Amino acid sequence: MSRPLTTHLACALGLAVLAGLALAAAPPPPPDAPALELSGPFTHDNLTVYLVHGEDQINKKLLTLDEALAAKKVVVHETKDVNKLTIENVGEQDVFVQAGDVVKGGQQDRALAVDLIVAPKSGKVAVPSFCVESGRWNKRENENDDKFESSKKALSSNRLKLAARAARNQGQVWRGVGYEQSRLTDKLKGDVKDSKSTTSYQLTLENKKLLDVVGAYVKKLTKSPDKQKDVIGYVAVINGKVNNADVYANADLFRKLWPKLLECSAIEAIAEKDEKAKYRPVKESEVLAFLAKAQEGKESQKEVAKGLQELQKETKQSMLFETRSGKAVLRRSYLAK
Repeated sequence: MSRPLTTHLACALGLAVLAGLALAAAPPPPPDAPALELSGPFTHDNLTVYLVHGEDQINKKLLTLDEALAAKKVVVHETKDVNKLTIENVGEQDVFVQAGDVVKGGQQDRALAVDLIVAPKSGKVAVPSFCVESGRWNKRENENDDKFESSKKALSSNRLKLAARAARNQGQVWRGVGYEQSRLTDKLKGDVKDSKSTTSYQLTLENKKLLDVVGAYVKKLTKSPDKQKDVIGYVAVINGKVNNADVYANADLFRKLWPKLLECSAIEAIAEKDEKAKYRPVKESEVLAFLAKAQEGKESQKEVAKGLQELQKETKQSMLFETRSGKAVLRRSYLAK
């Protein structure tokens, strides 16, 4: 596939081995070397996607959380603490846990609040979480109430992502779930709450009518990265404005996550859609300006696990989250406010 719009980004992924994970790193590029490139745009309705291109910075293949759960290579344990779960990797391959992933089951569905790599034979590793299903605190139908068995969905709106990752506020997360359910009900002209648990964000994301509309976006855009070997991220533009971007340390990890990422952006586009509005094309220069400006934000840093830090940069317009070990960056996530 050709790249009609290609420009170097000023921001480059850090290069190093993630601490304790034995992930092989490429040598750092010279200061003037191009780090990332964009291609696109690819558009359906009010959602436009640009792809981010770059060299792999780690050559280790990682399992996603959903892959590992499906293969029974990881166990997410219920702790009966709303804001903390434990994850145990019982397999032989590193597992990537992404902030915003929703795990289904337990005493109530949860959203995970940080990015992690869980090493093989890890034992139980604590991970902060937020309830995305207020009220239920019991077994639901045939699910296990002591563990979680799938993670096919994720937080879709920036409001929810910021509540979990920046504010770290359970009340904001609960209010955000209700707000998103209300928006989607309005846009789809039908209740998206599930009678089995009306507060469950997970079950709302499984709503058939919602998935039918999401399917049109997915059908049009899902093949955008095909036949390109170096796609490591994407930028989502909704209603003519940059909404979010995610960049990963290698193409294999991005491709595994792409279906979930695209579905999240499609859901947000549906919730934000205005049938009467007309959206002007978004120039690549505007996308680059958003990403560059986010790099200039006020910086703070905290340790999310031993040897793993989350760097945050905040401006009036955006939040940037970087998951790193030393100078190594596993994921860089941009959110418009």
